[in-house]
Amino acid sequence: MPGTGGNGAVTRSTLRQQIADALRDEVLAGRLQPGQEFTVKEIAEQYGVSATPVREALVDLSAQGLLEADQHRGFRVHEYSLADYRGMIEARGLVTDGLFHRYLDEKSDISRAARAALEARADDPRPAAVLAGVRRRGEEAERAAAAGDLNILIGYDLRFWRELGNLFGNPYLADFLHRLRVQSWVCAVQYLRTVDLRGRLWAEHTALVDALARRDADAAHEIVTAYNAHSLALIERLAAG
Repeated sequence: MPGTGGNGAVTRSTLRQQIADALRDEVLAGRLQPGQEFTVKEIAEQYGVSATPVREALVDLSAQGLLEADQHRGFRVHEYSLADYRGMIEARGLVTDGLFHRYLDEKSDISRAARAALEARADDPRPAAVLAGVRRRGEEAERAAAAGDLNILIGYDLRFWRELGNLFGNPYLADFLHRLRVQSWVCAVQYLRTVDLRGRLWAEHTALVDALARRDADAAHEIVTAYNAHSLALIERLAAG
């Protein structure tokens, strides 16, 4: 059986997405290892559902780069290399720099709602509430990072960046950044789960939110650049043994 998290509680109304989310979480948790193979039938039996939503979920995950399809053997977890991770980090940096520049440039065409949400103006509690929610995700991610709790960190980190990306008013860029972040976590966990991570993980989420809120472009750029450099250096050290 490919993983240990399946059960029969998946509701029929959202089978496709729930199965895709569950399998993605199993990959991120390390229960589905890079290169591990499985069939539609195995997953369907694990979750007690029919083959159709399972096949659809697996096709979705293949399109996201997490699985590979083999018409003779079924599916297998994609095996990312260290070179792949370097490429993901570079792409992540370019996307976040572009998003931040678009917000921080006074002449940009970013939507008024997105700019107001990040500025969190005192006379409007709604943008402040949105930004406060993103900051809370960051606080939870920082606590998990300090404790070395990778499962909790990944969940909050993905939510943090997803919600932060959504504030910029471009769902295509937000979706692309989310996909990059999922892929980079999938690539990284195979190395991160081999060591004690307490005090070794990046934990500057709230500093980034604060820099954006005060429109400090240099600080935001420096924080993300340091984050990417830290992540790459850590994975390279772990990969080298």
